[in-house]
Amino acid sequence: MGATGINATGDEAVQKILDLTDGRGTDCGCECVGYQCCNKHGHEDNSVTMNSLVASTKATGGIGVVGVFIPQDPGAESELAREGKMPFDFGSFWFKGQAIRTGQANVKAYNRQLSRLIHHDKASPGKIISHRLSLEEAPAGYKHFDERDEGWTKVILKP
Repeated sequence: MGATGINATGDEAVQKILDLTDGRGTDCGCECVGYQCCNKHGHEDNSVTMNSLVASTKATGGIGVVGVFIPQDPGAESELAREGKMPFDFGSFWFKGQAIRTGQANVKAYNRQLSRLIHHDKASPGKIISHRLSLEEAPAGYKHFDERDEGWTKVILKP
């Protein structure tokens, strides 16, 4: 679909992105993981993707946050995360003049326009579906997805 996948975490992912963009960084980036993001050691760290985006997005670039962040997470590993907060590199964010937009997708604002694009073959969102499974196969599907097995990107469950 034209995207370049980066299979890395933290500083390694940032460096790969900077290498691919001749050091400029991306025009925009999107945080899609949310508060349950993990660091390279597999420990929950809700700041990893946000700080990586600041580092890998160019000056004046945009950052979208669609991953779910919650006001409190009593089961979180750090005190800040338990309060719904994170250590965020605001200094670099400010210095680079980046912008952040957050929140849930306003589906009602876009669903008619998107359905027209699909109807006229100008958009094909079904391309991202990697597997269609029955409900009985759901536990195995979740296991593959959770373990980030190759090729498991978007699963549709059919009752």
